[in-house]
Amino acid sequence: MMESLSRNFINLHELEKANLTEILSLGEKMKANRNSFQDILDNKSFILLFDKPSTRTRISFELAISELGGSCIFLDMGTSQLGRGESIKDTAKVLSRYVDGLIIRNANHQELIEFSEHSSISIINALTNESHPCQIMADLMTLKECFGSIDDLNIAWIGDGNNVANTWIQASTLFNFKLNMAIPSEYMPSQTILDMAKQKKSNINISQNIDDVIKDANCIVTDTWFSMNDDENEKSEKIRILNQYQVNSDLLEKAPVDAIFLHCLPAHRGQEVTDDVIDCDKSLVYQQAENRLHIQKAILRHCITG
Repeated sequence: MMESLSRNFINLHELEKANLTEILSLGEKMKANRNSFQDILDNKSFILLFDKPSTRTRISFELAISELGGSCIFLDMGTSQLGRGESIKDTAKVLSRYVDGLIIRNANHQELIEFSEHSSISIINALTNESHPCQIMADLMTLKECFGSIDDLNIAWIGDGNNVANTWIQASTLFNFKLNMAIPSEYMPSQTILDMAKQKKSNINISQNIDDVIKDANCIVTDTWFSMNDDENEKSEKIRILNQYQVNSDLLEKAPVDAIFLHCLPAHRGQEVTDDVIDCDKSLVYQQAENRLHIQKAILRHCITG
């Protein structure tokens, strides 16, 4: 049996701010000295357990583990015994005897929680329908690189109240930034997460007035309008409602001159964002994508060695 690991990485608001701050700082150090941390995961092994196609998440985690001296196996949930009805409980207990950690990308957040309840090893949330903590940590790292600090920034979220929006809300309970969100009433974030943020007195405002949301923004963030578990039959109606929330050059001109643009990719150019925005000098989407690699190295170190 593998030695039990002490830490999971599932939802940001369940973690301590001090730990997240340490992860951000370590991510920056790992980026600056990419070849200086090659033995952190020596003799450690992981399984990437995914139920959906992936580019950045899979590659960045596989590279992170390799560059830190560990090894990993990619396992498609659909082609494993999970896809043929084996229980999560049995799978989690067996895999806990094989490897040091599971990195799970799963449409069903509750299944991720079930894995964590039955595993004796570290569980890392690589994306669910509810949250995407690794992505938001990469975003926060990008903001820190650009502005020097996250404190007192104004973040403008434009578009769908999806899993990434949920995670920005979770992050707002720990970090001192203002989160202004322009989201149509039909596609609001999780009410449970909003209630949690309200209880913790987060600085959040949700509106359908896009101009008000971006007027003081240091950073404008959007994401695809279509999440992994959306109903294809509702696609045309969702586009109709969200069209006015497109981030385009006219919208960007209403923001402060030093505002930056973030998008976690993949982008549907011409829908949530136009070419002239995602390709402009204010766009840091490729720096943001690169930072997935470095911040996930820091997250792995946090889960393994504390």
